[in-house]
Amino acid sequence: MQIRELSIPHAFEMTPRQHTDDRGLFLEWYRFDRLQETIGHPLELRQANLSVSRRGVFRGIHFASVPRGQAKYVTAVHGSVLDFIVDLRVGSPTFGRWESVVLDDVDRRSVYLAEGLGHAFVSLSDDAVVTYLVSDTFNPEREHGIDPLDPEIGLELPDLPELVLSPKDTDAPGLLAATQSGLLPTWEECLSYYRTLDGAI
Repeated sequence: MQIRELSIPHAFEMTPRQHTDDRGLFLEWYRFDRLQETIGHPLELRQANLSVSRRGVFRGIHFASVPRGQAKYVTAVHGSVLDFIVDLRVGSPTFGRWESVVLDDVDRRSVYLAEGLGHAFVSLSDDAVVTYLVSDTFNPEREHGIDPLDPEIGLELPDLPELVLSPKDTDAPGLLAATQSGLLPTWEECLSYYRTLDGAI
């Protein structure tokens, strides 16, 4: 497995080695030990999610309050999505910036994003199946969103006939409003929380 650090701190892209023969293929899409070596602590898995999306579906930008937050390990097991990681940690050197990675059933990459980072994706194909390994269970009182079409963030979206968003996502505040209201986690509280995880080894 090849691991590449993204331009946003505490976000990584994993590209597995695929073994093919006349039966099909085999790969390791998640290795707890390799991830722990990379991020400095184990990813404590508390929930696994799966979504199926038609072409043009746009999910996100989602994040959870820190602590405890929700770290995510995301891959597409069928179809293709353009996955976005957005730095929502106020005070971070990359606050407000984002990076995108294509997750599909060809290269079969995965992404890891730490607590405090925002996550979104656009489905590039019909029946795109995305799986998420996450570090905490869903808690609606601590789950939040940022408007994925906020021009201040400026996600560069693929040229699709239409985008399909949920009312919950379109009604979410923009980055500036979320910052001013104190909704977003801070860089310092995220770093402090990461240190407690590092000390748990």
